Amino acid sequence: MNPSTLPGPDNVTRVTLDNGITVLARAQTHSPSVVLSGYIQCGSQNDPLERLGLAHFTASALMRGTERFGFHDIFEQLESAGAALGFGASVHTTAFGGRALAEDLPMLLDLLSQCLRAPQFPPEWVERLRAQFTAGLKLRAENTASMASLTFDELVFEGHPYGRPEDGYLETIQEIQRDDLAHFHRQYYQPRGMVVAVVGGISPQQAVESVQAALGDWQPAEIPAPPPTQPIQPPQQMQCRHIFIPGKTQLDLVMGGLGPQRASPHYLPASLGNNILGQFGMMGRIGGVVREQAGLAYAASTSLNAWIESGSWEVSAGLNPAHLRQAVDLILAELGRFVREPVSPQELADSQANFIGRLPLSLESNSGVANALLNLERFQLGLDYYQRFPDAVRAVTPEQILAAAQHYLDPQRLIIVTAGPQPAADWSQGIC
Repeated sequence: MNPSTLPGPDNVTRVTLDNGITVLARAQTHSPSVVLSGYIQCGSQNDPLERLGLAHFTASALMRGTERFGFHDIFEQLESAGAALGFGASVHTTAFGGRALAEDLPMLLDLLSQCLRAPQFPPEWVERLRAQFTAGLKLRAENTASMASLTFDELVFEGHPYGRPEDGYLETIQEIQRDDLAHFHRQYYQPRGMVVAVVGGISPQQAVESVQAALGDWQPAEIPAPPPTQPIQPPQQMQCRHIFIPGKTQLDLVMGGLGPQRASPHYLPASLGNNILGQFGMMGRIGGVVREQAGLAYAASTSLNAWIESGSWEVSAGLNPAHLRQAVDLILAELGRFVREPVSPQELADSQANFIGRLPLSLESNSGVANALLNLERFQLGLDYYQRFPDAVRAVTPEQILAAAQHYLDPQRLIIVTAGPQPAADWSQGIC
């Protein structure tokens, strides 16, 4: 792999417009199309607790009508050009993404500008969205994996926006009215801190000029600070919680604790360690012990989730309720070994090769490159991050992985959540 072919300061243009919008552009000369991705600086952290889901609701309503275009006009323009555009909200940001032929980029940016700057939130479409969200939240309440994950986040990130679902709860969605969407938009939608990535069959100069033409006259404004949050603290003791969902036969298990934030020096060692623990091959050590050897789980793996302020390190499994205690004991034993003993040189070498080998694959498409550029900006990694990445991966040692594991994975202080049918009453005896 030639590092010079990866995104870097020599082939990525970064320009900040006068109104605070940062444009990242990279030409893919072989492509006739372009991908447009980015975000503005507002999300569910700005939601009032009694209207949780407001940022998500607002983002979903942006394309239902603007000052210049009705709902059908927007989608006719997109369909006639074979283009696409969409919006969504997370904790810190409201994101957008679209694609079009290179020649149709001005049209796509014009629609983006209209939706971000002049949405009308037609009452009919607001109620349609509410009905859609209500149906989705009712389905979520019946999904064992979703409810286990949701409850795990609530416990790990208690009092913090990371512990609240971006799409809200049934009761908070019912509280949101059309005027709430308009007020949220007026308060929080503005260009300062906005990031736009354009990747594909267009020169970086043309990309910057197109963004300038569509969004350069959008004036920044002062926005309210997010509500104060509780500091994120690691679990102080083992906690067990079960969510009973009637009519289910499978039980979903999530257990773990905090993980490193994305910019932490622990992140790369933890990520390689997570690959060994529960991802690589047949879901790593956890999958091998719980699923392949003991046959206790339909699926068993680990995940490392890293965001701006913190992250989580989790083990997930789908189980027969009768096997819950045995599976938890095996997972705890494997985590105990993981925080006591360095991983083997062969395990690390295999994971390093896996990380380095899959990087070019993730950058084969315009959308893959655009997402990579957004991550550089979102986490302030530096434009040369991907060119440095192979050497950084090779430099990670077993001792660094062990240090990261010992910092974040304490087998005596984990959050353990199950959702589904009622397990045996004594399954957690001696654990929690």
